[in-house]
Amino acid sequence: MPARSYTLAEVSPAPERVRRDAAAAVLVSILLLIVGVALIGAAGPADASTRAAQDAPDGGAGVRGVLRVGNTPVEGVLVDVSIDGESVGEATTDAAGEWAVPVPGPGTYQVTIDTDTLPEGTELRDPDRTSVDARVREGQDRAVLIPLAGEGGTGSARPGSTGPTLAERIAQASFNGVRFGLIIAMAAIGLSLIFGTTGLVNFAHSEFVTFGAVATWYLNTRGPELHLVAAAAIAVLVTALVGGALDRGVWRPLRSRQVGLFQMLVITIGISLAARHLILLFFGGRSRPFLQYTIQETLSFGPFTVTPRDLVVMVLSIVALVVVATMLQRTRIGKAMRAVADNDDLAESSGIDVQRVILFVWIVGAGLAAVGGVFLGSTETVSWLMGFRLLLLMFAGVILGGLGTAYGAMIGGLVVGLVTEVSTVWFSSELKNAWGLLVLIIVLLVRPQGILGTRERIG
Repeated sequence: MPARSYTLAEVSPAPERVRRDAAAAVLVSILLLIVGVALIGAAGPADASTRAAQDAPDGGAGVRGVLRVGNTPVEGVLVDVSIDGESVGEATTDAAGEWAVPVPGPGTYQVTIDTDTLPEGTELRDPDRTSVDARVREGQDRAVLIPLAGEGGTGSARPGSTGPTLAERIAQASFNGVRFGLIIAMAAIGLSLIFGTTGLVNFAHSEFVTFGAVATWYLNTRGPELHLVAAAAIAVLVTALVGGALDRGVWRPLRSRQVGLFQMLVITIGISLAARHLILLFFGGRSRPFLQYTIQETLSFGPFTVTPRDLVVMVLSIVALVVVATMLQRTRIGKAMRAVADNDDLAESSGIDVQRVILFVWIVGAGLAAVGGVFLGSTETVSWLMGFRLLLLMFAGVILGGLGTAYGAMIGGLVVGLVTEVSTVWFSSELKNAWGLLVLIIVLLVRPQGILGTRERIG
């Protein structure tokens, strides 16, 4: 099938326009993020730590939280709070799933769940993460989020509780799968576009996800202690600039020297390893939450339960995907990106500045990955491995949807997210990623080009 010829009337090779479009795309991503986080605050309890401090009549410092699976409280779970390896207190969740431990003063405390006290059918969402850090300021009663998964229930203290039915569990898992799939899709768009325009399989793309979340966490909790809205906006902008700097400083010189794609793939692995362990040195091995919106009251919609935070994250992810799709279809830079993906030589001969289009792709892809990292850190917690854990699922979504197409990454990410979460209804959550990869194998056996991919003649 002959490649399509794009005319100057359809695409703009002007460097000024490309720069303006890149800046506009990043600003739109930041604006969506700001609006979404603001809506989270308007939709529910704005700040869990502030609310907890208001609940403490003596104004003393402390750590507290609520353990729930969906809308079901988990009773009888032992929670230990320590600092520098020395326990300062422990508590057991009550009938409402609530617990609280006073602490002697400000500092960074480790909150640890005794997994042996979890009711049957309930487990940590991440089995390897039995403790989280909680930084307590002077006079603050700090709220802590510890995600759980499973059937829920209240242990032996509530023997009459039957928990949700199978249909309700499937419905809730499907809802969670859509939320998770939207995050995968948004993070994977840049991965797909980079492959489509350059042919590069970028293993370092996962570090954009981690960097965006960790930078937000630092600005929110350690550095200037900005509100999550401002911290996330700055982090997304910085991550987008890092993506552009990598293209200008590393990938463009390598392309000009005609370095092979295999060699460049190995370089992406090296960059990924280096960046991941630099983040580990800075951030540490523990998972940590943002200050705002860690605990919210759940809302019920029929068989679904969701927090305002998660609901806004889903809506905002859909809006971001629609904006990207509109940009690809309606704008000149979007048409230029599709032209470069079809045939970069023909696009360049048509007057398109291919290098600037690729720079735009790196900036937008890194910014969207950072937004995905912020959303993932908001719904769960921030970890130095969060991007790496998402990497295989991003690749699965890109390949499942069709290599090199942003729309394929959207559809593939949704399918992978649904399969991984729904599988936890019948199987251990430790195996959910394996089921996501299994569905990839099954689909490729039937349709090797992916869901939205096109067949190509070879030879």
